[in-house]
Amino acid sequence: MEAYKKWVRQNKEFVHSLESLANGLTWLLPERFSESEIGPEAVTTVLGIITALNEHIIDTAPKQNISGSVTPYSFPYPLWLSALKDLETLVEVVAQHYYGDDRKWNFLAVTEATKVLFRLSLFRKSGYKMLLQGGETPNDEEHSDSFSSQHIGLKPDGHHRPGYMKNNLGANPMNLEGRALSALVRFGENAKVSDPVRLHRVQHQQQTMELTTSRVDRPTLFTILSERGLRGTLLFIGEVLFISRPLVYVLFIRKYGIRSWTPWFLSLAIDCIGNSFLSIVTSSVVGGKEQVFHLSAPEKDEVKRRKLLFVLYLMRDPFFSKYTRQRLESTEKTLEPIPVIGFLTAKLVELMIGAQTRYTYMSGS
Repeated sequence: MEAYKKWVRQNKEFVHSLESLANGLTWLLPERFSESEIGPEAVTTVLGIITALNEHIIDTAPKQNISGSVTPYSFPYPLWLSALKDLETLVEVVAQHYYGDDRKWNFLAVTEATKVLFRLSLFRKSGYKMLLQGGETPNDEEHSDSFSSQHIGLKPDGHHRPGYMKNNLGANPMNLEGRALSALVRFGENAKVSDPVRLHRVQHQQQTMELTTSRVDRPTLFTILSERGLRGTLLFIGEVLFISRPLVYVLFIRKYGIRSWTPWFLSLAIDCIGNSFLSIVTSSVVGGKEQVFHLSAPEKDEVKRRKLLFVLYLMRDPFFSKYTRQRLESTEKTLEPIPVIGFLTAKLVELMIGAQTRYTYMSGS
């Protein structure tokens, strides 16, 4: 396994090109959108999981911290979320094949609930940072004010504290626990403690102070909301709505059916409210005052991606069946006489109609 990890990290570009080619070819597999597509969908799922695993291997390449030791890794949330997302389509196909169109929503609800739990846990573990790509991409940007640890370096009035006030252990003269911990480390290195009992006591004190300091430095929900007030609350609610929206959508489809407008409008309303909160909070001026939230470049891209997801509502039933499909078929008939273009248009429309039959392709989750 270590040899494979080393090879992937040394050949990142080749691996990405190979994965893109393989994933693209899966759309040309025979019976891709037929009733017996379990085989092709299983191939697609396996390739997706392998892609997620390779991305995880590349993203978790060993990095040295200041002290020279390898940075420990936490639970691989992005890997599991990517694997769940790829597996969900196979779950949908298998459930539909063996249990029918109506009962498949029970399995999809369980899958969506699992993803919501993972994302909420990641949201909390990351210090309430904005999730990128639904949590599949780590949000490691340090210069982010959206639910990041830098909130601790801000006064309640929104003004930045001096650089030495940031939470760096040992480097912050105002951090008493950091100073005490640094002194304790130096004492352990220089004193040459020979008494095992005393050495154990020193190590225990060091571990206790590290745990206490990490708890203090890590932002909590109460800290963030108290410092950021209404804006922080709106941003938090918006992120929770974005995380929970797919589960709510599936549950209402399970109750009312895919042809009902109720799940469609409710999902649209949740997305509109969440994006509105995000727009209000991150706008340049709020209530005549310059706002204090500053999104990182990846977070700005994530905001744009979430806005683009509204296009999927054109592909979701009942809107698709009543309006979009008619437009696609009309366009296909218009371009059919044109050589090459007519053929490509017909193939594209066929793929779009086939993909639309799968909840997981149009869920945006």
